[in-house]
Amino acid sequence: MQKILVSACLLGEKVRYDGLIFPVAKTLNDAFEQIADMVPFCPEVSGGLPVPREPAEISGEDGSDVLDGKATVQNKSGNDVTLFYLKGAAKALEAAAKNKIKTAILNEKSPSCGKTYLYDGSFAGILKQGKGVTAALFERNGIHLFSEKEIEKAVKFIKKINEGF
Repeated sequence: MQKILVSACLLGEKVRYDGLIFPVAKTLNDAFEQIADMVPFCPEVSGGLPVPREPAEISGEDGSDVLDGKATVQNKSGNDVTLFYLKGAAKALEAAAKNKIKTAILNEKSPSCGKTYLYDGSFAGILKQGKGVTAALFERNGIHLFSEKEIEKAVKFIKKINEGF
């Protein structure tokens, strides 16, 4: 059975910055239990950040620019936490490679895992288009990305792969 990497917070692990959990774990388990093994991973915690922690946002365009050294990740107090995000992204990619993972379901809007949208760096709740640091690194390495809002699309994709297409 194929393995997929899933943001640990989506599977009910208390790894979010605020220690809360998302109510999608059952939906994910029901959707994938017969077609894939889910590997939970939190780049932020793996990168060395505690739970709870201050919220952080990308100051600059998005995760691609963070990877290229053109943007930073700042917490709400203004501290540069970029290295934690880079370290976590590298560890996530290492885990994906070790497990031969080519598909990931990531938590939208996260500065690590956001697939399509991120907060704009102002800490005012304003969204912009862009990818988080881990999502950008995964994309650069050919890992197919889905958000928690694209579970049905991810299921179809994985079923196709399992059928040999």
